[in-house]
Parts: sequence; structure tokens; C-alpha cells
Amino acid sequence: MIRAEDTVLILLAAGRSSRFEGSNKLEAEFLGKPVGLHVVTALEDIPFQDRFVVRDGCSLDFKGYRVIHNDQPGEGMARSVRMGVEAAKGAGAGAKAVLIALADMPRVTAAHIYRLLDAADSDDAVVASSDGTQPRPPALFGRARFDFLMTLEGDAGARDLVQAGKHVVTSPAELIDIDTPDDLEALRALVHAPELTITRPQG
Repeated sequence: MIRAEDTVLILLAAGRSSRFEGSNKLEAEFLGKPVGLHVVTALEDIPFQDRFVVRDGCSLDFKGYRVIHNDQPGEGMARSVRMGVEAAKGAGAGAKAVLIALADMPRVTAAHIYRLLDAADSDDAVVASSDGTQPRPPALFGRARFDFLMTLEGDAGARDLVQAGKHVVTSPAELIDIDTPDDLEALRALVHAPELTITRPQG
């Protein structure tokens, strides 16, 4: 395993929310708080070596995170990953791994993150989450993979690497990510969120 104390958390919160009808999906309400802050709350007690959030125009206050501003989110997720890994490499304490999580996945739990850490067994570890079918974030990368992560381009650069790594299976509901208003409405319905009755069109 790789300890949380030797791991830097990189939370990706930069994106155009292009499918969210002109608003920022991370600021949409879900169970009484913005979508983007659920993972912050879920992981707040994990003793990571350091925490960075890569963001663009999002107005949320990511307390406890060092902020990295991505002013070109249109270049894809890889730019945010590169910026986060560069920050982790320069953090000064010699991180053994980075844990990359997405702010638009509001159901991720600390228990699942600990399972990812437990499955990491070397400096070149690659451990991704899976719903039993497809690997996806959150994902952990050992420090021997940092230089590769710094070469990523676009949105799918690490796909082959993640596909070949270890996969820790959890409930598909835990790995739901929010890209569209319909995604959010479906999640609200799944958990019987009270705001569903507020946002549903009348008539």
C-alpha cells in the first residue's frame, strides 16, 4: 500500500461545463451544497501529504486546498493533470503518489479512496476506480509515473495506462459524474434529493 501521508491529492475542477446550459455544473446544488464541494467534504479527514485544486472560473471556496489556476481549460483535462502533477513534484516532501479526483463526482467516498491506496504496491503503481465495466477516476499514480503524466495531451492521454493498471471496483452510483443537467436530475432522483421537487418544471 501507499500511505495517504505520502500521497498528494489533485482535485480537478477546471472545465467549460459546455453541456450544462450556460452555468457552472460544480456550483449547482445537490443535497444542500454545491456539486463541487461534496468530494471536498468526503475526503477532508484523509491525511494527504498535500492538496491541490486545479480550477478556472469556478467561484467555489475549496478550503484546505492550494489553488492552481488553469486559464486554458479548453485544452482538455490533461492540462489540469500536468499542472497538478507539476505542483505535487514541487511540493517539497517527496510525494510517493498522486491521487487524481474529479470535483464533478459528488458520491465518491473516503472508504473507496483508502481501497485505492491499499491496492498501490510500488512506485510505478496505477490504480483506477471501476464500476465493473470501465476504469475511471479517481485514480492513483505512483511517482515513477509522474514524468509520463507530464506528457499528456487532450482528454484521453492516460486511457491506455489506466486500462492496463489495477482496477478497484465499487458501486456504479459512487462513480457517477455530472456533465449535464439531466445527469444531475437523475442523481437527485436516485438519492431522493429534496431539491428535485424544487427544480422540476411545473405544469
